Amino acid sequence: MAERHDPYVSLRNPNFRWYVASLVAVTLGTQIQATVVAWQVYALTKDPLSLGIVGLAEALPFIGAALYAGHVADRHNRKTLSLVAIGVQMLCGFALLALTLRSDLFLAGRVWPIYGVVGMSGLARSFFQPARTALGADIVPRETYANAVTWRSSLWQFAAVVGPALGGVIYGFSGPRLAYIFESVLCAIALGLFARIAYTRHPVVAGEGSIGENLTIGMRFLLTQPELLGAQVLDLFSVLFGGAPALLPIFSSEILHIGPQGLGILRAAPAAGAVIVSVLLLHRRLRNAGPTLFLCVGGFGACWILFALSHSFWLSLALLLISGMLDNVSVVIRSTLLTLRAPQHMLGRVSAVNQIFIGSSNEIGSFESGVAAKLLGTVRSVIFGGIMTLGVVGVTAWKLPPLRKLDVLD
Repeated sequence: MAERHDPYVSLRNPNFRWYVASLVAVTLGTQIQATVVAWQVYALTKDPLSLGIVGLAEALPFIGAALYAGHVADRHNRKTLSLVAIGVQMLCGFALLALTLRSDLFLAGRVWPIYGVVGMSGLARSFFQPARTALGADIVPRETYANAVTWRSSLWQFAAVVGPALGGVIYGFSGPRLAYIFESVLCAIALGLFARIAYTRHPVVAGEGSIGENLTIGMRFLLTQPELLGAQVLDLFSVLFGGAPALLPIFSSEILHIGPQGLGILRAAPAAGAVIVSVLLLHRRLRNAGPTLFLCVGGFGACWILFALSHSFWLSLALLLISGMLDNVSVVIRSTLLTLRAPQHMLGRVSAVNQIFIGSSNEIGSFESGVAAKLLGTVRSVIFGGIMTLGVVGVTAWKLPPLRKLDVLD
């Protein structure tokens, strides 16, 4: 019990330190890419739908390969799979750099080459997510899972604070070329750090059936866990409708008039809020997890409604900061439940189902935001999404009493 409340127990594990250091580096790189691609695509097209297509281009391979990626993560070496995925992400950075250097040849009047590279990045992430999530559970004792998940989330959010801001600043002062160089270098650093992890391949459980059965076992397990399933569904629909980060270039350019530097700050604000609340979660044991989850997701939707109505940079920044604080509580609850409830030998496949929910909400949500903005207008589409989020919270709380009654994460 003393270890349970030691906020630094996971960081005393050297393998976990290499793991989270690599995660920070690769997240910085991918966040820089996301910020620069969004601004570059909108600068080339001036079409909100093109921003939605960026999300769709990443989501289709990310979600389409998820179940198979989870199967591979449970049947093969999780460290090797993670290293290959990070290497592909690094090559995507080089590809975007090459497209930008010869924009007169590759990007003259079209942006589909950028969509192609983003799609390859999504495929790499599809294999990286279940492999690194399952490996993260392999290298720490089970009794410290909750602490490790909170640290992993906190440091990921820290990188998500710095990455967009860094990408916006580099783009604003030096253009996309230097930003893509930064991304590639950070991914190379992540490769070196991840390679330092001392990892022995987990034993493969024999007799688990055909590959078809293995591809669906994660979903079948999830259906036996009403609290975990409810948390996944709540995250799926709340972020699908309630968040509109894909539209931030429009708010930055046409409503708040703050340019790419301001876009980087806005994109970093939710993650900054998540870091703040992560520090609190590290030092306190979360109770009343179910009611807290519903309150935070409802508050998340309300923040986006107010953000859509704001014409003040500072008010918009504050609302995004608060939305990140509320959203991270949901992330920690969902991730901790996933790690504690899923058997070790099938954690990759269960994590793959989780990434389908996350990919659907984030990347497909970006596409939904772009389509809604095209049809309703930017401001009205975000207000509509926030109202839908509040509705999802109400229906989920009504239909899933076990999640509503969830107390301590154990």
